[in-house]
Amino acid sequence: MRLIFTSTLLLCVAIMMNGQAPFPNKDEIKQFTASKTCIVMEEDQMSTFNTYIKEAVKKYWTITPFEFIQVKDFNVRRLKPEYSFIVLTQTNYEKDKSGALYNFINLLQGKSGSNLGEMPEICAIPLSFASEDDLEYGYKLGAILLFMQKHAAMISDDPSLTGRKYLKYYNKNIPEVSEKTILVKQEDLSPDVSTIGKIKAIYPHKIEIVSEEDIMKAIEEKTPNTLILHKVGPVGETKSGYCFKMLIGTDDSNMYYYHQHLIDKSNPNGLLPADLKRLAK
Repeated sequence: MRLIFTSTLLLCVAIMMNGQAPFPNKDEIKQFTASKTCIVMEEDQMSTFNTYIKEAVKKYWTITPFEFIQVKDFNVRRLKPEYSFIVLTQTNYEKDKSGALYNFINLLQGKSGSNLGEMPEICAIPLSFASEDDLEYGYKLGAILLFMQKHAAMISDDPSLTGRKYLKYYNKNIPEVSEKTILVKQEDLSPDVSTIGKIKAIYPHKIEIVSEEDIMKAIEEKTPNTLILHKVGPVGETKSGYCFKMLIGTDDSNMYYYHQHLIDKSNPNGLLPADLKRLAK
């Protein structure tokens, strides 16, 4: 079971996604930079998320001191501004009639007197489809954590860059994509761009179809001028829901592209020709 805590947060996160999310103000951002970050473990002791997040945090988290805690500790510490939190949550979207749930990895700031839905959100990244095996994203957690830290540092320098569309902000980096090599997994491509030949007909720049091991190696070695595709969407035969697509740099931890689409017959689950056309401009 994915956390009793997760189901507790579900309503709050859905409200945050559908209304005005409590993004941090200048003082709360300063509190984050001085905080200890608590990584909230799932209550299931057999959780593979716990295994992957512990390994990734120990290896890649450097912006603040950190500690691994249980849900009961979170319920006490979340009211204290000296703590920030990495926590796994689930949410859905009103426009998604399938009612699908998505896992997000959130970086939240503690706040005195707040309820769960009032905790300032430093960053939130789509991580996986709720029913997806944790193995499908575990190898990318390092790159995601590095990006979250880079984003936190950026808004610390310029608090005006917080807001609902903060991931789309990174699309300003699209002109640089053509100078880099994109690494993608076969299963993350839609049928119309499922081969290098089909891709090259739309996107003439460097792109490679690789294995999970190749992507993990690029993250660990910080391969220069390389981007990995982080795609989140339904698994199995599901033909509805949202598909999220992000390109993250392995050498600079920056995001170069963010887009999402509702899945239908014309726009299947995966990187689309339309995405490649945007990147080729």
